[in-house]
Amino acid sequence: MSLSASPTPASSPVPALPPLPDVAARLRAAGCVFAEDEARLILSAARTPDELAALVERRSAGLPLEHVLGWAEFRGLRISVGAGVFVPRRRTEFLAERAVAAALGAVRRGRGRPPVVVDLCCGTGAVGAAVAAAVREAGSPVELHAADVDPAAVRCARRNVAAAGGGRVYEGDLYGPLPAALRGRVDVLAVNAPYVPTGEIGLLPPEARDHEPAVALDGGPDGLDVQRRVAAGAPRWLAPDGVLLVETGRRQAPLTADAVARAGLVPEVAVREELEATVVTGVRPVPGR
Repeated sequence: MSLSASPTPASSPVPALPPLPDVAARLRAAGCVFAEDEARLILSAARTPDELAALVERRSAGLPLEHVLGWAEFRGLRISVGAGVFVPRRRTEFLAERAVAAALGAVRRGRGRPPVVVDLCCGTGAVGAAVAAAVREAGSPVELHAADVDPAAVRCARRNVAAAGGGRVYEGDLYGPLPAALRGRVDVLAVNAPYVPTGEIGLLPPEARDHEPAVALDGGPDGLDVQRRVAAGAPRWLAPDGVLLVETGRRQAPLTADAVARAGLVPEVAVREELEATVVTGVRPVPGR
C-alpha cells in the first residue's frame, strides 16, 4: 500500500458575532444612551464572541467606551487611550482648532524656524498631536513638546505624538520637565488643565468620576488653581506674539481671563456654542509695539 499525505483538516469556522440589535439591547439595558452607536464600535473591535462579551461586560460595568475600545476619535485622529487615563472630550477640539490657527499664524509671520508648540497638561497628547498633524498637513514642519504629571498619560501621549509625526513628551508638573532652552521660544502653549471645582467632582458622570484620575479633573476650590499657575508661568516661556490657550468653563472664563491679564498677557474669550466649549487666549505683547 502506498503512503500518501494525510488530508488537511478543514479549518474551523469562525463563530458569528451576535447581530447589532442584540448587542445594542444589552448596552441599552445597562444605561448606555447611545447604545446603537456604541454597539457598532464594539462589534468592529471584537474578533470573537468571547472577546465581544468581554467588551460589552466592561462597558456595561460603566467603563468609558474609549477605555473599552482603547482609542478615541479626535479631530479625525484615532487617539490611543489607556486604562485610567483622561479621555479627550469633543469640546476640546475647539482648543485644538484655536491652537492650529495660532500655529499657522506663527508660520505666516515667519521666525526662520518651525513653530514651537507645547501641549501642557497633555493627557493623551490629543491636542498636541492634532495641532502637529494639521500644521504638517499644511506643509510646515513643527516642533512639538508635551508634558503631563500622570505617568500613564505620558505613555499614551508618547504613542499618539509619535503617530502624528513625532515630538517630545515629558513627565512632570506643568513647566517643570520642559527643557530650559524653550524659554522665550514657545509660539503656541495649549493647555487643558483640570478646571472642575473640588466640590463638584461628585456631580460628574460616573465614567469620569470613577475611571479617570482626579489629578486630571480636580481644579481646586473654584476650579482654577492649576490655570492660575499656568498663566503666571506662561510669559517666561512664550515668544513675543506667542499665544497661551486655555480651555475653561463658561462661567469660569472671566476669572481665567483675569489670571491671564494679571500675568501680563492680552486676554480674549472665545466660545463655540455647539460644543459647549470655551477657550481663553492670552498673547504675549511684542516689546515696543
